Amino acid sequence: MASSARPDPGNYGICRQARPRHTLGSGPICPLYSDTHGKLMELAKVRNIGISAHIDSGKTTLTERILFYTGVIHKIHEVRGKTEAGATMDSMELEKERGITIQSAATFVQWKDTFINIIDTPGHVDFTVEVERALAVLDGAVLVLCAVAGVQSQSITVDRQMRRYNVPRVAFINKMDRSGADALKVTKALRDKLRHNAVLVTYPIGAEDDFRGVVDLIERKALYFDGDNGENIRTEEVPEDLKDTVEEYRERLVEVLSDFDDDLAMMFLEGEAAEVTPDQLYPVIRKATLSLELTPVFVGSAFKNKGVQHLLDGVTRYLPNPTEVVNQAYDVDQDNTQVDLETRDDAPLCSLAFKLEDGKYGQLTYVRIYQGTISKGDTLYNARTKKKVKIGRLVRMHSNEMVEIEGAGAGDIIALFGVDCASGDTFTDGQRNYSMRSMFVPNPVISYSITPKNKSNLGNFSKALNRFAKEDPTFRVSRDEESGETLIAGMGELHLEVYIERMRREYKVDTIVGEPQVAYRETITRETPFMYIHKKQTGGSGQYAKIGGVMRPLPEDSEATEYNFIDKIVGGKIPREYISSCDNGFQQGLTKGVLIGFPVVDVEMEINDGGYHQVDSSDMAFQIAARATIKDTMPKAGPQLLEPLMKVVVETPEEFQGTVQGTLIRRRGNIVGSESHAGTSAIEAHIPLSEMFGYSTELRSCTQGKAEFSMEFERYGAVPRNIQEELMKKYKDGKRVE
Repeated sequence: MASSARPDPGNYGICRQARPRHTLGSGPICPLYSDTHGKLMELAKVRNIGISAHIDSGKTTLTERILFYTGVIHKIHEVRGKTEAGATMDSMELEKERGITIQSAATFVQWKDTFINIIDTPGHVDFTVEVERALAVLDGAVLVLCAVAGVQSQSITVDRQMRRYNVPRVAFINKMDRSGADALKVTKALRDKLRHNAVLVTYPIGAEDDFRGVVDLIERKALYFDGDNGENIRTEEVPEDLKDTVEEYRERLVEVLSDFDDDLAMMFLEGEAAEVTPDQLYPVIRKATLSLELTPVFVGSAFKNKGVQHLLDGVTRYLPNPTEVVNQAYDVDQDNTQVDLETRDDAPLCSLAFKLEDGKYGQLTYVRIYQGTISKGDTLYNARTKKKVKIGRLVRMHSNEMVEIEGAGAGDIIALFGVDCASGDTFTDGQRNYSMRSMFVPNPVISYSITPKNKSNLGNFSKALNRFAKEDPTFRVSRDEESGETLIAGMGELHLEVYIERMRREYKVDTIVGEPQVAYRETITRETPFMYIHKKQTGGSGQYAKIGGVMRPLPEDSEATEYNFIDKIVGGKIPREYISSCDNGFQQGLTKGVLIGFPVVDVEMEINDGGYHQVDSSDMAFQIAARATIKDTMPKAGPQLLEPLMKVVVETPEEFQGTVQGTLIRRRGNIVGSESHAGTSAIEAHIPLSEMFGYSTELRSCTQGKAEFSMEFERYGAVPRNIQEELMKKYKDGKRVE
């Protein structure tokens, strides 16, 4: 069984934990939720969920079916431009052309008596921050898996993100109609690769071309989805040839659930598993799912319109409502003490701006309300900027369309107009000075130099860069002081290509793009003592600072990341007011290494000796001394260049397996594993990012366009000595290091 231990999310984002506080149907009334008949809805009947998966697993297709079956749309649109309209949730032209989701899109639906806020997230790793900020504010999630490929590289990344924010989830094995579909294999991969306590709650009737429907293992009923779009659900008895199999897997379900309920355990041990009723199973599955100790697994085919409605039943039955997740904020007035937020409308407002978007309606700020209410005309308080903002318009978003609303309450996800803020800002009503930590944001690994072709477009060029940097925390803009070039940095080639194309389409700015630059890092390999004296005498008072200590590699067991400062000064050798000056100076010095001018990481600086002058010592003198210490000591400490290593997974027909492995090895790849299924091989390798440019073209060429690959940052690794020397020579000759 999967461990119930959950990682502390404090270093990454919003503190939260799943904790049952209300039974279904007994939650507080939220007066701002109402259906089309104006009927009040209980918070117990509200779900905030995300749909996440590896690229091309069918997330957007699944969302499209959910919109259709809940009556939000009346015609199904397919992904990949199969219809002129394109998928409803892919509203950006680039998304329709490429057939991928680039931005997360929000919508809201009502399924039976439950109100569901849904965020459809991208599957491509370059847009992983879209998944990150969605999961940071959602209460539950649907993990979509391909019935053929199973658990893929981005499935692992998404699962890690869900664990980071303690998000309960159900799994949906999609594409059961495809050749090679195997729900049992994928469920086993969920257990083996992701360490989920995964258990089937539906069983497929047939597979591949013969996939006809699903069996509800709990109710022992066969479900068939008739009509042009599978809208008519036909319930029948389990097919005779599946009865034994259904009983076998239902007994396995009871066996797994017996770990969470004493009555079920007793019935299972006494051989009465077949007598367990659905009413006994439902609450136990819900309890185990909310505690992150169980993952119910559904099967179906979104494209063939089978199994989606039953998945919606599972979402409403097993995933938490807003009152069942405890979210925490930090009370700034009480020394950042953690406080539990109460999902109540009559509590002081606390909400988080988790996504900014500049669309056709202007600046939109997506907000999750944790407690309290927001109404049109209210004045909100930004905890970070200490400024007040007045709310003019309040909307619910349906992809790129909107519905005007008068107000919203605790547990809701809405969008505001005309609010100047940053992603991760906390809004309150001013009664409490609360702050919620922003979500985890990975560092960029690649950068381009960029300049507009026409100097007359400089204004729009700047506007575009400012907007994109504000919307996307992984898109960074900087200026190279030496060359005067504007640099954009991001998570990969596709990530930056999308923004360059958006700049051309949305701002009419054509650009000249330089060669991609890898985000190298520098470090040290041995401990080195130092003693540095900074002395400068000019007219009047001079500058004097003396610093002694040790520069060493950051210990592996250190709680710090990238840099740590240790103060061991005794006897007043350096006055206390100058200790922080040393720390600041060291950090400034580490921004540019001695090898090729990239930031220095994994360094610990200890000061244990020094000296000062009553008149000539100052904050500036000690900062200058600390910066010079880095430059003077690092060459003696075994400096080493680090490069980003990427986890690359190539999925290829088995006939090209040897050829593909050869392409990876030629690019300095270290193949760490491969597996084959249904004629397809998945090869995983760790490869330096600098070697991956242009790989998509080579892969298409050598596999007749039949292979595809995904790539994400794995870790930093040492650059081979010969390549390090080449890069150092380039840097010394004044050439751009790429």
